[in-house]
Amino acid sequence: MKALISVDMEGVSGIVHSSETNPERYDYQRGRELMTAEANAVIAGVLDAEPTADVLVADAHGTFRNLLPEQLDRRARLVRGKPRALNMLAGLDEETDAALFVGYHVRAGEGPGVLAHTMNGEILDVRVTGRAQDEDVRITAHAPGGGVKLTGHAPGEGVQLTGHAPGEGVQLTAHTPGGDVRTTGRSLGEIGLNAAMAGHLGVPVVLLSGDDAACAEAAALIPEAVTVPVKEALGMAAAVTLHPEEARDRLRRAAADAVSRRTEIPPLALTGPLHVEVDLASPHTIDLATLVPGVSRTAGARTVAFTAPDYGTAYRLILLLAQLATIRPA
Repeated sequence: MKALISVDMEGVSGIVHSSETNPERYDYQRGRELMTAEANAVIAGVLDAEPTADVLVADAHGTFRNLLPEQLDRRARLVRGKPRALNMLAGLDEETDAALFVGYHVRAGEGPGVLAHTMNGEILDVRVTGRAQDEDVRITAHAPGGGVKLTGHAPGEGVQLTGHAPGEGVQLTAHTPGGDVRTTGRSLGEIGLNAAMAGHLGVPVVLLSGDDAACAEAAALIPEAVTVPVKEALGMAAAVTLHPEEARDRLRRAAADAVSRRTEIPPLALTGPLHVEVDLASPHTIDLATLVPGVSRTAGARTVAFTAPDYGTAYRLILLLAQLATIRPA
C-alpha cells in the first residue's frame, strides 16, 4: 500500500497568523514544529492501519521547505523543494492508493477561514469547461484569485442545473469572486484543484484536516472522506484551536480509519477535453502567458485561454500561469 500525505501549513492546529507561516517572520520556527508534528501524527496513523505501507510526505506550503527533516518520522520519505511536477502533490502517481491532505485551508473568498486563499492573488478567475467523469456533464469553472469553479453533478450532492438539452448533457455553473473554483455549484480552491488532480490519477483523497471551513469545503466535494477540524475559524487571523497534542491524537486515529476505508472513497475526477479561461490581474502577466504554446488572448482585456486534453494537462498549465503571475516587469 502506498500513501501520499500532502502537508500545508495554514490549517495546522495553533496556527492563525502569517507570522507563523512566513519564513521571514518571527514565529515561523514554531509554525514549522507544529506542522511537522501533525505530519508525524498522520504518518503514525497510516502505519497503524497498514504497517508495511510506503509513505511519502509532500511539503506543500510556500517554499516547500518547511517540514523539519530531522524531526519527521523516519519511516516516511520526504518530498521537499521546488519547482517540481504536481506541485503540492509531488510524489503522487497511479500506484498511490490514498492521498491525505493535512493542514489545508479554505478557498479564497470563503469564510470565515484562517489565512484563506487560492494559489495567489494575481490569478483573478479560472473557468474550465469539460465533463464530469462517467457523466454527460458540461462543467464551467471560475476561480478569481487563483481557484477554479466547476459546475456539474456529483452523487449525493445537491446540484443546480442551468440547462439540459438532449445531446448536450447537463450544464452546471458557479461563480465566487475572490479566487476559487466551483464544482457542482460549489467553489473550489486548492482542496478541489488538488483533489481533482489526484482523481485524474485514480487516487482518492481519504482525509483532510484544517479549520472547520476547510473541512466543510472538503466534505461538500468528497462526502465519504474523513475530515478532522483542528480549529474553528473566527476570521482571517483568529480561531478557537484544539491543543496541538489533542489535534495530533485525533489526526492519528482519523488517518488510520481513513486508510482502512480507502476503497469506499471514490476519486474526484474530471475527463477532457477541457477548455480553460484564466483572468489575470496584470497586463504584463498576460503578455508572458501568451508566450506559452497553445495559450492565446481572448476578447476580454485580461483573459487568456487554452484547451487541454485532460485534467492533468490543465492542472499543470494553471500552475504555470500562477507562476508567471509572480514575475514582475524588469
